[in-house]
Amino acid sequence: MVQKYHTMTELSQEKLEVIGNETDRKTQNEERKWEFVWYNIFFFILHHIGCVYGIYLMCTKAMWTTIIYSYVLYQLSNVGVTAGAHRLWAHKCYKANFPLQIINLILFTLAYEGSMHQWVRDHRVHHKFVDTDADPHNATRGFFFSHIGWLLLKKHPDVTTKGSTVDMSDIKAEPLLRLHHNYYNLWVLIFCVAIPAYIPLLWGETLTNSFFIAVVLRQAVSLHTIFLVNSAAHMWGSHPYDKDICPTENKIVSFLATGEGFHNYHHTFPWDYRTAELGGYTFNLSWLYIDMMAAIGWAYDLKTVPEEMIEKRVLRTGDGSHPVWGWGDKDLSAEIKQSAKIL
Repeated sequence: MVQKYHTMTELSQEKLEVIGNETDRKTQNEERKWEFVWYNIFFFILHHIGCVYGIYLMCTKAMWTTIIYSYVLYQLSNVGVTAGAHRLWAHKCYKANFPLQIINLILFTLAYEGSMHQWVRDHRVHHKFVDTDADPHNATRGFFFSHIGWLLLKKHPDVTTKGSTVDMSDIKAEPLLRLHHNYYNLWVLIFCVAIPAYIPLLWGETLTNSFFIAVVLRQAVSLHTIFLVNSAAHMWGSHPYDKDICPTENKIVSFLATGEGFHNYHHTFPWDYRTAELGGYTFNLSWLYIDMMAAIGWAYDLKTVPEEMIEKRVLRTGDGSHPVWGWGDKDLSAEIKQSAKIL
């Protein structure tokens, strides 16, 4: 697709922006230091060794009820991250009554991804400074870094300095979230380790199988599927809503991460509780979960985006891959194409 410039000023300005961005990248690369967080490195090594053992037990000794139970826990923990930490608290996409807040917080703790305060802070910083060195999991540093490497290295100074500008007053003001932050290790011990490991014992499973499958392996699978949103969904896929940002539409990631892979849409319209326009419940279990909670009155004030606004944004900044309003749509009028400057 040929991009037309209306004036030489626009062309010159874009060249200056490109030069400026390249200068910024060089400066950023020079400032990056690989300072390892050895505690996290050793933890993840031991954790993944435990995962290998968990896979062995699952394939050779575990009861089928334990395997199904672990899969259900994996889905629930992902929902705790996506529908709870992400859509409820990080973006305020909807409101929840107190029982639903408790449920979301327990399910989130099941995922073992830090306290709610830590998670929301990192995510808001990610959105405000996406794919720059102030982004905790900056995707321009490669797949491994954005996936899990950012937890193995000390934060770039920009993450701390620029991240301090993000407003967290709403999270700090909630007593329930303060309780979660102050006693996070206890929450993890109870809801991520003790209860998940104990329940399979009720149907005769061994503690070894229960711990390594329902706790260690299950948590790792949940962690990696959620982390694919930070890595794969910033690298591979289409840009139907905004072609000028890294986040993409990736159905595989969305299926694995209970709806978070429609990432180009989400970064374009971050307040939509669905985090997607298309895909339905099949690729977005968290959307279904929130709708179910809304049906019984526990979730309310659900925020969405008007279709007219989506269409205008697709035509203005999309890459043409949208299945309805993309450049391949035969019903797209000349007037619309002209308004979108694609003729």
